[in-house]
Amino acid sequence: MMQRVLTLRLAPLRVLKRKPSLSVRPAASMSSMLITQPQYSWLKELGLDEDNAGVYNGAWGGQGEVITSYCPANNQPIARVRQATVAEYEETVRKAQDAWKVWADVPAPKRGEIVRQIGDALRRKIKALGSLVSLEMGKIYVEGVGEVQEYVDVCDYAVGLSRMIGGPILPSERPGHALIEQWNPIGLVGIITAFNFPVAVYGWNNAIALICGNVCLWKGAPTTPLTSVAVTKIVAEVLEHNHLPGAICSMTCGGADIGTAMAKDERVGLLSFTGSTHVGKQVAMMVQERFGRQLLELGGNNAIIVFEDADLNLVVPSAVFASVGTAGQRCTTTRRLMLHESVHDEVVERIAKAYKQIRIGDPWDPNTLYGPLHTKQAVQQYLAAIEQAKQQGGALVCGGKIMDRPGNYVEPTIITGLRHDAPIVHTETFVPILYVLKFKTEDEAFAWNNEVKQGLSSSIFTKDMGRVFRWLGPKGSDCGIVNVNIPTSGAEIGGAFGGEKHTGGGRESGSDSWKQYMRRSTCTINYSKDLPLAQGIKFE
Repeated sequence: MMQRVLTLRLAPLRVLKRKPSLSVRPAASMSSMLITQPQYSWLKELGLDEDNAGVYNGAWGGQGEVITSYCPANNQPIARVRQATVAEYEETVRKAQDAWKVWADVPAPKRGEIVRQIGDALRRKIKALGSLVSLEMGKIYVEGVGEVQEYVDVCDYAVGLSRMIGGPILPSERPGHALIEQWNPIGLVGIITAFNFPVAVYGWNNAIALICGNVCLWKGAPTTPLTSVAVTKIVAEVLEHNHLPGAICSMTCGGADIGTAMAKDERVGLLSFTGSTHVGKQVAMMVQERFGRQLLELGGNNAIIVFEDADLNLVVPSAVFASVGTAGQRCTTTRRLMLHESVHDEVVERIAKAYKQIRIGDPWDPNTLYGPLHTKQAVQQYLAAIEQAKQQGGALVCGGKIMDRPGNYVEPTIITGLRHDAPIVHTETFVPILYVLKFKTEDEAFAWNNEVKQGLSSSIFTKDMGRVFRWLGPKGSDCGIVNVNIPTSGAEIGGAFGGEKHTGGGRESGSDSWKQYMRRSTCTINYSKDLPLAQGIKFE
């Protein structure tokens, strides 16, 4: 997922003193909820309570399973959410369809004005909402705020786009005829988002879908339901203030039952899914079964390639930020670091030294650079991946252990000595493990970059301009994001975000991504009194 570029600050390793703090498990008792504690009273500013409705379609509800959201930094319960039943999902879809009849008649620039107001509302709550992302997802505070800022930025982008979308007038070969492209909204856009970017991914989809004339139905990750509720409350207030149906931006918190219903529902004109390649493949097959339209943002096994002429003062902070940022839980995280044999040892030594200086602590502490994994299951995946890497010939340079502190903390890890095609190297594990590979030639490095199944993000570090353009060209990187002298993460909202192959092929946010949220009609208009046929055909 996109993430604003953060300045990497390094200092001697120390575990920061924990403040009283704040994932989904059986419901916890009310008295133990963090939201009831005075230091977390700011959660009430977001409209949250001990028990929260997990359905919004113009009215709040939720008659399904009650889930508890836990803080990854200490596994203490934050608050509860009542999820949607399938019956409530059906009701929400019907209300969203009715809302679309209103929204589709609003001129696109007027829709842009509503999106502008949503962006302003998010600005007013950016610190509280960023804190919630940090508390519930586990990413550090500055990244939480930066993620909300992405939603704000996409709103700004969408406002301008609302006055620009449209198709061309094409030359007609027939006299007295006009040939035009007409773009219309799809109708209902379903949005299923992942835990690692619980605000931004919805924002990329929501802002663009709205100005295109669509209504949205959101199912956030089951482990970040409070963020889904808080964002929806902000958006709903804007809609209600403008006397618009709240179901324009609906939400149904839920699990696989709700996700499956969305994938199979022919009323969902486009389903945008962000998550694992495994689940994404299942979603794609269900959507394709009904000949629906899908936008997939799936995994990434991303590589940085460092050539012999690279500026190592750029390489080291870039590799560290891209590999340990968000504790290795971005789809754009660098998982493979390919080093030319002439600089391999020096770069490994410098990055290992930097790893030992990363400030680890509570994610909402402004001095923290590295927080916890999102769930206990991720911790087990981390341990399993390290064991597999050792069995396949890998050597630990640093890290490799669970940290002795509350929460889901693991050491950021560097592993060398593996073959480029080792099974574990070709496996995307959503944890902070960096596999370092040694290469000899440009052709070899480019081939290794492209040999994995995913094709999201990639980067080279070099001063050779010929190599740069070979990297960008048809025999270079096969990824959707192809960088030079910057990390694999840190994409800007103005460009189209997404990847190829098992990453899914979808594009969100900028450039012409808006076209995925609309349907195109080619229209021929005869304004003459004659009826000439195309290709000069005579039918008399």
